Amino acid sequence: MKGYIYITGTGADPAGLDNISDPMFGEVPSLGACMSNLREFVDIGDYLFVVSGKTEDLAQYVFGGLKVAEKIDHLAAYGRFPQNRLRLREDGIVVGNIIVDADGNKHPLDHHADKGFERRVKNFIVGADPLAIQSPREVELARQQTLSKLSDIVGKQGNRPIDILGRQRKLNEDQVNQMIEWLRGIKQDAAK
Repeated sequence: MKGYIYITGTGADPAGLDNISDPMFGEVPSLGACMSNLREFVDIGDYLFVVSGKTEDLAQYVFGGLKVAEKIDHLAAYGRFPQNRLRLREDGIVVGNIIVDADGNKHPLDHHADKGFERRVKNFIVGADPLAIQSPREVELARQQTLSKLSDIVGKQGNRPIDILGRQRKLNEDQVNQMIEWLRGIKQDAAK
Protein backbone atom coordinates (compact mmCIF):
# COMPACT_ATOMS: atom_id res chain seq x y z
CA MET A 1 0.00 0.00 0.00
CA LYS A 2 1.05 3.52 -0.78
CA GLY A 3 -0.62 6.89 -0.87
CA TYR A 4 -0.46 10.33 -2.34
CA ILE A 5 -1.25 13.72 -0.88
CA TYR A 6 -1.86 16.75 -3.06
CA ILE A 7 -2.79 20.40 -2.75
CA THR A 8 -5.88 21.69 -4.55
CA GLY A 9 -5.84 24.84 -6.63
CA THR A 10 -5.35 28.33 -5.29
CA GLY A 11 -8.53 29.72 -3.78
CA ALA A 12 -10.10 26.30 -3.13
CA ASP A 13 -11.29 25.76 0.44
CA PRO A 14 -14.27 23.52 1.23
CA ALA A 15 -15.02 24.91 4.69
CA GLY A 16 -14.27 28.58 4.16
CA LEU A 17 -15.52 29.05 0.62
CA ASP A 18 -17.61 25.93 -0.16
CA ASN A 19 -16.07 25.75 -3.61
CA ILE A 20 -14.60 22.25 -3.97
CA SER A 21 -16.42 19.45 -5.71
CA ASP A 22 -13.52 17.10 -6.40
CA PRO A 23 -12.87 15.02 -4.42
CA MET A 24 -16.39 14.43 -3.17
CA PHE A 25 -16.92 12.95 0.29
CA GLY A 26 -20.57 11.94 0.01
CA GLU A 27 -22.05 8.51 0.66
CA VAL A 28 -19.48 7.08 -1.76
CA PRO A 29 -16.30 9.18 -1.82
CA SER A 30 -14.77 9.81 -5.23
CA LEU A 31 -12.10 11.64 -7.17
CA GLY A 32 -13.05 12.14 -10.77
CA ALA A 33 -11.92 15.30 -12.52
CA CYS A 34 -8.74 16.48 -10.78
CA MET A 35 -5.27 15.00 -10.60
CA SER A 36 -5.48 12.61 -13.55
CA ASN A 37 -1.81 11.73 -13.00
CA LEU A 38 -2.45 10.53 -9.44
CA ARG A 39 -5.62 8.73 -10.48
CA GLU A 40 -3.49 6.82 -12.96
CA PHE A 41 -0.70 6.02 -10.46
CA VAL A 42 -2.81 4.69 -7.59
CA ASP A 43 -3.76 1.06 -7.21
CA ILE A 44 -6.76 -0.48 -5.51
CA GLY A 45 -6.13 -0.28 -1.75
CA ASP A 46 -3.96 2.85 -1.94
CA TYR A 47 -4.98 6.12 -0.25
CA LEU A 48 -5.39 9.68 -1.46
CA PHE A 49 -5.33 12.73 0.83
CA VAL A 50 -6.06 16.33 -0.11
CA VAL A 51 -5.02 19.75 1.23
CA SER A 52 -7.04 22.91 0.64
CA GLY A 53 -5.59 25.50 -1.71
CA LYS A 54 -3.94 28.74 -0.71
CA THR A 55 -6.57 31.34 0.16
CA GLU A 56 -6.36 34.76 1.72
CA ASP A 57 -6.85 34.75 5.50
CA LEU A 58 -7.48 30.98 5.77
CA ALA A 59 -4.88 28.46 6.93
CA GLN A 60 -4.59 25.51 4.57
CA TYR A 61 -5.59 22.15 5.97
CA VAL A 62 -5.89 18.48 5.10
CA PHE A 63 -9.62 18.17 4.49
CA GLY A 64 -9.91 14.50 3.76
CA GLY A 65 -8.69 11.20 2.54
CA LEU A 66 -10.08 8.09 0.93
CA LYS A 67 -9.09 4.53 0.13
CA VAL A 68 -9.12 3.59 -3.56
CA ALA A 69 -11.78 0.90 -3.99
CA GLU A 70 -12.27 0.99 -7.79
CA LYS A 71 -11.03 2.74 -10.92
CA ILE A 72 -13.67 3.17 -13.64
CA ASP A 73 -14.17 5.46 -16.63
CA HIS A 74 -16.35 8.56 -16.52
CA LEU A 75 -19.17 7.09 -18.61
CA ALA A 76 -19.54 4.25 -16.10
CA ALA A 77 -19.42 6.83 -13.29
CA TYR A 78 -22.11 8.86 -15.08
CA GLY A 79 -24.47 5.90 -14.83
CA ARG A 80 -23.59 4.91 -11.26
CA PHE A 81 -23.33 8.30 -9.57
CA PRO A 82 -25.90 10.75 -11.01
CA GLN A 83 -25.44 12.98 -7.95
CA ASN A 84 -21.82 13.60 -9.04
CA ARG A 85 -22.63 14.87 -12.55
CA LEU A 86 -21.56 18.44 -13.32
CA ARG A 87 -24.23 21.01 -12.58
CA LEU A 88 -24.51 24.70 -11.78
CA ARG A 89 -25.52 25.69 -8.26
CA GLU A 90 -27.84 28.64 -7.70
CA ASP A 91 -24.84 30.73 -6.64
CA GLY A 92 -23.15 30.10 -10.00
CA ILE A 93 -20.53 27.62 -8.79
CA VAL A 94 -20.07 24.48 -10.90
CA VAL A 95 -20.18 21.34 -8.77
CA GLY A 96 -19.74 17.67 -9.51
CA ASN A 97 -16.80 15.55 -10.62
CA ILE A 98 -18.16 13.63 -13.61
CA ILE A 99 -17.06 15.63 -16.63
CA VAL A 100 -18.93 13.79 -19.39
CA ASP A 101 -22.49 13.93 -20.68
CA ALA A 102 -24.72 10.89 -21.25
CA ASP A 103 -22.89 10.10 -24.51
CA GLY A 104 -19.41 10.30 -22.99
CA ASN A 105 -18.61 13.66 -24.57
CA LYS A 106 -17.09 16.60 -22.73
CA HIS A 107 -19.75 18.21 -20.54
CA PRO A 108 -20.47 21.86 -21.46
CA LEU A 109 -19.78 22.92 -17.85
CA ASP A 110 -16.29 21.39 -17.87
CA HIS A 111 -14.08 24.48 -18.09
CA HIS A 112 -10.80 22.68 -18.83
CA ALA A 113 -9.22 22.78 -22.28
CA ASP A 114 -10.18 20.08 -24.76
CA LYS A 115 -6.55 18.98 -24.86
CA GLY A 116 -6.09 16.22 -22.30
CA PHE A 117 -9.81 15.37 -22.09
CA GLU A 118 -9.23 11.74 -23.09
CA ARG A 119 -6.72 11.35 -20.26
CA ARG A 120 -8.99 13.07 -17.74
CA VAL A 121 -11.94 10.70 -18.33
CA LYS A 122 -9.93 7.62 -17.37
CA ASN A 123 -9.47 6.29 -13.84
CA PHE A 124 -12.43 7.81 -12.01
CA ILE A 125 -11.70 6.83 -8.41
CA VAL A 126 -14.50 5.23 -6.44
CA GLY A 127 -13.43 5.44 -2.83
CA ALA A 128 -14.09 3.73 0.47
CA ASP A 129 -13.34 4.46 4.12
CA PRO A 130 -13.58 8.26 3.77
CA LEU A 131 -11.95 10.51 6.33
CA ALA A 132 -13.65 13.84 5.68
CA ILE A 133 -12.90 16.83 7.87
CA GLN A 134 -16.22 18.67 7.80
CA SER A 135 -17.61 19.92 11.11
CA PRO A 136 -16.52 23.40 12.20
CA ARG A 137 -14.53 21.94 15.12
CA GLU A 138 -12.83 19.35 12.89
CA VAL A 139 -11.86 22.09 10.44
CA GLU A 140 -10.55 24.29 13.25
CA LEU A 141 -8.37 21.47 14.60
CA ALA A 142 -7.14 20.50 11.14
CA ARG A 143 -6.20 24.10 10.31
CA GLN A 144 -4.25 24.33 13.59
CA GLN A 145 -2.43 21.01 13.15
CA THR A 146 -1.82 20.57 9.42
CA LEU A 147 1.61 22.19 9.09
CA SER A 148 3.15 20.49 12.11
CA LYS A 149 1.63 17.07 11.33
CA LEU A 150 2.69 17.17 7.68
CA SER A 151 6.19 18.16 8.81
CA ASP A 152 6.30 15.28 11.29
CA ILE A 153 4.93 12.69 8.86
CA VAL A 154 7.01 13.73 5.85
CA GLY A 155 10.12 14.73 7.80
CA LYS A 156 10.46 18.15 6.24
CA GLN A 157 9.88 21.61 7.71
CA GLY A 158 8.08 24.43 5.95
CA ASN A 159 5.95 27.51 6.42
CA ARG A 160 3.28 26.33 3.96
CA PRO A 161 2.05 22.92 2.84
CA ILE A 162 3.66 23.44 -0.57
CA ASP A 163 7.06 23.89 1.13
CA ILE A 164 6.63 20.46 2.73
CA LEU A 165 4.87 18.53 -0.02
CA GLY A 166 5.45 20.34 -3.27
CA ARG A 167 2.23 20.19 -5.32
CA GLN A 168 1.91 16.49 -4.50
CA ARG A 169 3.86 13.83 -2.68
CA LYS A 170 3.98 10.07 -2.58
CA LEU A 171 3.51 8.51 0.86
CA ASN A 172 4.79 5.14 2.01
CA GLU A 173 2.65 2.73 4.03
CA ASP A 174 3.85 4.06 7.39
CA GLN A 175 3.11 7.65 6.34
CA VAL A 176 -0.36 6.63 5.10
CA ASN A 177 -1.09 4.98 8.43
CA GLN A 178 0.09 8.10 10.29
CA MET A 179 -2.23 10.26 8.16
CA ILE A 180 -5.19 7.96 8.85
CA GLU A 181 -4.47 7.93 12.58
CA TRP A 182 -4.13 11.71 12.68
CA LEU A 183 -7.39 12.37 10.78
CA ARG A 184 -9.28 9.86 12.91
CA GLY A 185 -7.85 11.59 15.98
CA ILE A 186 -9.14 14.96 14.80
CA LYS A 187 -12.61 13.51 14.33
CA GLN A 188 -12.52 11.93 17.80
CA ASP A 189 -11.21 15.09 19.49
CA ALA A 190 -13.83 17.24 17.75
CA ALA A 191 -16.61 14.95 18.98
CA LYS A 192 -15.66 15.44 22.66
